[in-house]
Amino acid sequence: MISKARGFSSLSLLNRRARDWLLGWWRLIYLGAMILVLAMSPSSYGRPHRRVLAEHIYRNTAPNLLGFTLMCALITVVITRIVIVTAISYGLSQYALQVVIRVLVLELIPLTAAMFVALRCAIASGVELSQMRRAGALEALQQRGVDPVRHEVLPRVTAGIFSTITLAALSCVVALVMAYLAVYGFTLSGVVTYTRLFGQVFNPEVTLIFLLKTLFFSLAVSLIPMASALYDSTAPRLRASAELRMLVRMFAVILLIEVLSLVGNYY
Repeated sequence: MISKARGFSSLSLLNRRARDWLLGWWRLIYLGAMILVLAMSPSSYGRPHRRVLAEHIYRNTAPNLLGFTLMCALITVVITRIVIVTAISYGLSQYALQVVIRVLVLELIPLTAAMFVALRCAIASGVELSQMRRAGALEALQQRGVDPVRHEVLPRVTAGIFSTITLAALSCVVALVMAYLAVYGFTLSGVVTYTRLFGQVFNPEVTLIFLLKTLFFSLAVSLIPMASALYDSTAPRLRASAELRMLVRMFAVILLIEVLSLVGNYY
């Protein structure tokens, strides 16, 4: 009888965890659909909302531009030098720049930009939103007739998406310039060859996958912390597990996007 009771208890616990897991993903999808609808609505960009949106975009992007760009420039110089020296030692110098472009621009920079925004901005925004929820600020907005999702969630999600795409785009340009300078120096003699190599790597299919990967990275790091802040339990004893689930969910989505992009690029 005791073993049967333990079996029922284990089955009930497993069922509850599976239900919570499915509910968490459903809430994430639901919030993403709601944000998409609000983002396409002109009323979301009226005068009361434009200032809040601009403030979040500036706060998430401007302070991080210089530091992240310098970090990418330094990493580009180091990796370019390592790849070129290694390629020359194996007699494969003609493939060195293609490897640099593929490794840095195609794979590392979008992933690094997404992780940087997640750790620097998106998770902090999620914590801020969770604190507002616990303090009753979201309910107060709703009682005043203000949609809290439109007024508080949409600007944070939009700022995360904008910041990720901006950092990735700017850093890709800086990485390409630094890779060229590391190989050819301050001369225009290698522009034609470099442009041809870049075109060989970024064919239309690879370019589409690169754009989609960057977009989905930005959606993942922007939406998941907001969904966790809105829907996860606010009980203090459950906050640590809720934040851990949020991080696991975010890294799982980022890993899945990266794997799918690798399959699309190389298979």
